[in-house]
Amino acid sequence: MKANIGIRAHDIPHLPLEKLTKEIAGFGLTSVQLALAKSFPDLHTGAGSLTPGLARHIGDAFRKENLHIAVLGCYINMIHPDLSERRKVLDRFKEHIRYARDFGCSIVGTETGNVYPEIDYTEENFTEQAYQEVVESVRELVNEAEKFGVMVGIEGGINHPIHTPQRMRRLLDDIPSNNLQVIFDPANFLSPENYLHQEQVFEEAFELFGNRIAIVHAKDFIIDDHWIKMVPVGTGLLNYHAVFKYIKQQKPYITILLESTREPHINDSIAYLQKRFEEAR
Repeated sequence: MKANIGIRAHDIPHLPLEKLTKEIAGFGLTSVQLALAKSFPDLHTGAGSLTPGLARHIGDAFRKENLHIAVLGCYINMIHPDLSERRKVLDRFKEHIRYARDFGCSIVGTETGNVYPEIDYTEENFTEQAYQEVVESVRELVNEAEKFGVMVGIEGGINHPIHTPQRMRRLLDDIPSNNLQVIFDPANFLSPENYLHQEQVFEEAFELFGNRIAIVHAKDFIIDDHWIKMVPVGTGLLNYHAVFKYIKQQKPYITILLESTREPHINDSIAYLQKRFEEAR
């Protein structure tokens, strides 16, 4: 069994639609995570711009190259302190939900935001208030997704309100809908304090919400200046055996999307993932 590997489309330099799809297919990849504004900055994709026609046009270009749009990336700050800005981004995400099926996609994905948009890290993201605001926003998005037969994919991260496997499990319990699924990025739950115990971190994540993982992100990391620094797949310390031994048995053919991996590393990263996947037991 081979791994089902794709890539974030915007990790390929900005190209017109047809050239982008051919470039991605040329690597032998199967799928993409597509963030419209990042891949097509010259195309108006702001609020109110999506239509079935535009979605079908883009989706057809990917289908022509046998590429699946596995995730529509609409990464928003769902807990933005400016409530008018929060409303704008939530409405934009809901627009992606409504047209996802026209793209040939069933998952719209996001992280859970930051109480201070202008900084990368604050422990105030870990407060109960921040968590409850995430619940409120995710519940609204899931309610919309239920109407259109689409899934909301939530990605946890060490800097965000959903920063531990336990918090992810709590979110799934607080919003008991199968239209809420997990985008699992193993590197996102690692820190300088726990990276030497990756197998235990991943095992706990799989025990808590493995049945709700719909997509896997693949990147790598090193420790730089006492912090996690992301690097291309295969050039860091991530224990892919600990991830793939579960994925291979329990989630065959799940989409594994390369992240933070650009040229000239793409072919080497694909080969690395395939080798680790084949070796997993």
